[in-house]
Amino acid sequence: MAALELDSLTKSYGDRKALDGATFTVGSGEIFGFVGSNGAGKTTAMRIVLGVLAADAGEVRWQGRPITLDDRRRIGYMPEERGLYPRMRVRDQLEYLARLHGLTPASARSATQRWAETLGVAERLGDEVQKLSLGNQQRVQLAAALVHDPDVLVLDEPFSGLDPVAVDVMSGVLRERADAGVPVVFSSHQLELVERISDRVGIIKSGRMVATGSIDDLRTTDRPRWVVAGPPGAQWLGQVPGARELSRDGDRTVVETSDGDGQAVLRAALAAGPVHEFAPARPSLTDLFRHVVASEEVAR
Repeated sequence: MAALELDSLTKSYGDRKALDGATFTVGSGEIFGFVGSNGAGKTTAMRIVLGVLAADAGEVRWQGRPITLDDRRRIGYMPEERGLYPRMRVRDQLEYLARLHGLTPASARSATQRWAETLGVAERLGDEVQKLSLGNQQRVQLAAALVHDPDVLVLDEPFSGLDPVAVDVMSGVLRERADAGVPVVFSSHQLELVERISDRVGIIKSGRMVATGSIDDLRTTDRPRWVVAGPPGAQWLGQVPGARELSRDGDRTVVETSDGDGQAVLRAALAAGPVHEFAPARPSLTDLFRHVVASEEVAR
């Protein structure tokens, strides 16, 4: 059973539909990467999960039943816009938020220290938030989402503004939480990062989910691609029905075919000259995103 379910969510602002029947699930211990262009509906969906917005139609379910206010209190939420009090000291802020979630003063102090150390901001606990770099503010924002040991994490652009070391730290924290059974939903425009850390991905366009699944699942719906290195030019591709050149870098060509049999491509390439490399080309999430969104445009 899915831990968190978004079922046919619809939300309109006047004549504009921010969500149009958006549906996806997140299982316990799963990291779900939620991707889409600006204005596609990611933040609206997350705010409905939190109860900040009400859906016009559809339902959010937690562990098979409609989500309640008590369930929402157990969510760790990280907004895209930093929601911290700029003149409040980091320690006071995290302890305050932990207390709001029901922790005792001692537990709040302990959780604040633990997450500050984990996220590399323990030395800044006595500083005002506004005196931190944007990256460190982002780390504190994640600590605020984690300080009450939530049952589910909903994170809107958590990697924005982070350097590579901080990205690795935050990625490790999300994986550790997922390994402990916590469902994690996060949005990001950094598609290479989404591909690296997500168990499954959902692509949203104009309020509609246009693809959902693991990266491998999404790849199986794409036309097969092959890397061929060696033969000069691309005239030899004319011998392969349904094949077309996607890109060329020196003598290295990426070819798309209409079926999964690359042997015809290999035979044509060998007939044209020596072949130094021949292998399936695995499309990245960026490639898949472009393909899915473009296909959706054509379908419409």
